[in-house]
Amino acid sequence: MKIALIGYGKMGKAIEEIAVASGHEVCLRIDDTNSKTDFTLENLQKVDVAIEFTHPESAVANIKKCFDAGVPVVAGTTGWLKEWNQVADYCTLKNGTFLYASNFSIGVNIFFELNKYLSGLMANRLEYDVTMEEIHHTQKKDAPSGTAITLAEQILENSIQKKSWINEPANRIDELSIISKRIDPAPGTHLIKYHSDIDDIEIIHTAHSRKGFATGAVRAAEYIFNKKGIFSMKEVIGLGA
Repeated sequence: MKIALIGYGKMGKAIEEIAVASGHEVCLRIDDTNSKTDFTLENLQKVDVAIEFTHPESAVANIKKCFDAGVPVVAGTTGWLKEWNQVADYCTLKNGTFLYASNFSIGVNIFFELNKYLSGLMANRLEYDVTMEEIHHTQKKDAPSGTAITLAEQILENSIQKKSWINEPANRIDELSIISKRIDPAPGTHLIKYHSDIDDIEIIHTAHSRKGFATGAVRAAEYIFNKKGIFSMKEVIGLGA
């Protein structure tokens, strides 16, 4: 495949390394230095798929431009999901192809499934209180992370007590606390803890590098190549829609 990297920071470079090693060609690299000159419909139409890792403020416009060019998009930028319906509708209008994930790591997506299962088991265990913690590097723009929000929303879907998440220590029993820490060089740690007077139950995922995220993003691009519609990582790793 011919790949466009929309966002060429540390993650973009990690994706390029995996993509090239997998036999793909990165033929368009867009960052702040050339976005006004090279990020054009003409250049996008020369590629097979775009992988977008930029900033919440620019993600929606970047994704729409790829749809305008008829290019499938894999998007990993978080922090823009209030505009999800707008993007999904535009993808459908343009007969486009789109895959968004808050985290492309295969391990994290398996962790999502574990979290859903455990939160279901704990739904009626009112003697346990659940809290979350996430740690990322200091360049991480959004807090809590998109991965943490996904995990929190999975818990809220099952919980009888918790009604909303809060990015600080909880003041009420119906709040799910997410504590966000920014520590270099941590690529990403997510911990979910169920605490009672008798014992604790914890599940944790710790990334050792960006390689897992980059590998998953390339696999996602391979998956949506020559497809139409809106997809997720569950389909990429064979867990269904």
